[in-house]
Amino acid sequence: MGNQGRTISEETKKFILKLQQNEVTERMIYLNLAKRVKKQSEKETLQRIAEEEGMHCEIWASYTNQKLSPQKLRVWFYAIISFIFGYTFAIKIMEKGEKDVQYIYSKLALEVPEAKQILKDEEVHEQALIGLLDEERLQYVGSMVLGLNDALVELTGTLAGLSFALQNNKLVALSGLITGISATLSMASSEYLSARSEGNSDALKSSLYTGIMYIFAVVLLVLPYLLLPSDQFVSALMIMLVIVVAIIFSFTYYISVAKDLPFKKRFLEMAVISLSVAALSFGVGFLVKQFLGIDI
Repeated sequence: MGNQGRTISEETKKFILKLQQNEVTERMIYLNLAKRVKKQSEKETLQRIAEEEGMHCEIWASYTNQKLSPQKLRVWFYAIISFIFGYTFAIKIMEKGEKDVQYIYSKLALEVPEAKQILKDEEVHEQALIGLLDEERLQYVGSMVLGLNDALVELTGTLAGLSFALQNNKLVALSGLITGISATLSMASSEYLSARSEGNSDALKSSLYTGIMYIFAVVLLVLPYLLLPSDQFVSALMIMLVIVVAIIFSFTYYISVAKDLPFKKRFLEMAVISLSVAALSFGVGFLVKQFLGIDI
């Protein structure tokens, strides 16, 4: 494949090789995502974008005279991400990457006339992607946030208070599981009744998302108390608090990317509330143990 006699600098060729590698890899990612989506309109949009990425690859190849293969690790990474977090999250992460390289196109335009058209195509891609993002799980973000927030605040406080009051990991785990499972059923049923009263036809799904997020948090928070020896309640408490912060960070990042919401403020707000409740509950556990004189 030739470039019709046109010459480019070595620096430009390096840029083009990076773009070519990116295009050929993203083509494969879009094709994989197209296989996963249910709506035919979304499937066709992703396939069309993949075809355009393929045409861009051919244009870049006419300058580099090289044929590149998709980066398998990156394709695999986005396949896993889309499976766990949904295709919306995967596409948004890719979109952020595209924004990082778009400034390169303006530099290339002097030596590569096609760069302007490719940049326009990329901008159209972005608009098309934004238009198709209507993933079911994101319609229930409110329910997910409700379940997770309530579980983190309630369980963090409960486990912190029980840690000092009982000073036995197995007893704390038992109490935490009973409390957590009961609270999960209560929260899910409350969400169902609330959604039904508002005339929501998907009340059951809404309650399921709430319950799933709640029980997910319960299991992770109780896990340190189940795994560590009975007398290491302080270590279990510390690990539990680290898990709380990790859950808050991960979920807040997921929501901020998928829904284009600010990350830092939401993360700090949720982390401060959960950790403050834990500190207050730990103090309550200490006071209750002292005043009642109970020694287990």
